[in-house]
Amino acid sequence: MSRASLMSDPSSTDSPTEDEISACAEQTRRTVLLGALAATACLGCSVHAHADEDPPGSDERPRKGDVLVFSEGDKEGKLITAADLPVGGPPVHAWPKDPKTSVVRSASRLNEILIIRLDPAELDDKTRERAVDGIIAYSAICAHAGCPVTAWVKSDVGDKEVFKCMCHNSEYDPRAGAQVVFGPAPRRLAALPLALDDGSLSVAGNFIGKVGGA
Repeated sequence: MSRASLMSDPSSTDSPTEDEISACAEQTRRTVLLGALAATACLGCSVHAHADEDPPGSDERPRKGDVLVFSEGDKEGKLITAADLPVGGPPVHAWPKDPKTSVVRSASRLNEILIIRLDPAELDDKTRERAVDGIIAYSAICAHAGCPVTAWVKSDVGDKEVFKCMCHNSEYDPRAGAQVVFGPAPRRLAALPLALDDGSLSVAGNFIGKVGGA
């Protein structure tokens, strides 16, 4: 074999052609563009997640001076007044709201409250002390397994209407400090003292008793 046959032919070099260089540049441009789009999308997700975070104070327990707003229904978020509470029920479900920051303390389900207006003559002495014009408030979380207390029905063991948890049928009498009158709940609902000023309701103190399930 001749020496010339062992030497590389310039026409068969491995150097990239102009077409290959253009294709490579296009691929690089696409990679950079996709990377930028992905980064932008990620940033957007981060901003959205940050925007959806609960505001400071929204998971704190009710504080003295908090006002009360509807937690459900057509009036959700609106202030609750004495005029919204007919004597004899049904109860209204509410969240406490900081009147200074306008933060609704709805980030914890343990903050949901049952508010009801009853004839003051029907309340026992201790319950009457916490009530204002027959209006009393309790935690809306069952003391048994932490389910929501949603019903206002005739008791299974008497002729009066009571709060009832439909999960395991625990019943509470709001006239007697929400003591248990039926079912497996081990203790009464936590009570929340109220204040009334010109028809507007507010929180007068901390929960009395443990909030939540056993």
